[in-house]
Amino acid sequence: MRIYFGLLILLIGFQACQSQQIKEENSSVLPGELNRISVFNVADARQFYTWTSDRVPLVSAHRGGPYPGFPENAIETFENVLKYTPAIIELDVAMTKDSVLVLMHDDELDRTTNGTGKVNEVSYEYIQSLFLEDMDGDLTEFKVPTLEQALLWAKGKALLTVDIKRSVPFEEVVKIIDKTGAESYAALISYTFPAAKKLHSLAPELMLSVTIRNGEEIKRFEETGIPWDRVIAFTGLAERTREFNNQLHQNGAFTILGVLGNLDRSAISRGDEIYVSFVQNGADILATDRPIEAAAAIRGLIPNQSSKSSYFEYAN
Repeated sequence: MRIYFGLLILLIGFQACQSQQIKEENSSVLPGELNRISVFNVADARQFYTWTSDRVPLVSAHRGGPYPGFPENAIETFENVLKYTPAIIELDVAMTKDSVLVLMHDDELDRTTNGTGKVNEVSYEYIQSLFLEDMDGDLTEFKVPTLEQALLWAKGKALLTVDIKRSVPFEEVVKIIDKTGAESYAALISYTFPAAKKLHSLAPELMLSVTIRNGEEIKRFEETGIPWDRVIAFTGLAERTREFNNQLHQNGAFTILGVLGNLDRSAISRGDEIYVSFVQNGADILATDRPIEAAAAIRGLIPNQSSKSSYFEYAN
């Protein structure tokens, strides 16, 4: 039975070393028993991502949140994360030789599948024949999804941030988002202001994740003409000052702190309480390779009541 609990997240307690236990526990969770974020129109998306003092801190699962047995950029991996916490799912999009958009981080297939070759030099038919490998190199039974499959899966379940690989035309990604009606829950990642401007010109209704790491970059962003209510501010891979985060909040923008890499490793060595300090310092979303652990650490910071509460549905 699924019910709303305001903003009380029911998460399974665990330690960082219990990745295998996580996998085993998931096998007993009934299909469909997921924590969800449901945003169904672009006006709701803007309201959700507009910063307020009662905002709900979230995790963003880098490359979908891979764990042992769950490879990166797989729909099954996305669902594994949602069994523990509502989440933003960050995914990577590449394009095959025959112009099919698939989820893949690397230019080549060798690291994450049992295939070989470059994604843009092979056909989708070939990619369909492959299986994904997890981060330990173990073969799984999971297939490489298309972007369209991922977008259709996410509706009513999760918010997405879409990382577009260099060889992929922005227009093709926007076309698939339009085809699937995913405008409200799929935000596009841009690493440069010219890229952000182009994406905004192609799809002015979409949310954009834009890198803004200092005061100079705030100024450069404002020069793009993109409204603040279309931006989620990625503040980089190093913790920013509370004053800087407050500047972004004053413009109504959520902040995403990339804790993947050094900051995640600090949490492993120093304890997951470090994630709490990032949120208390003004990070609204933690982009992490450890979404389950990070979400468990920050669950105590969820406000008892929030203007965002209607967007969340928690597994019982």
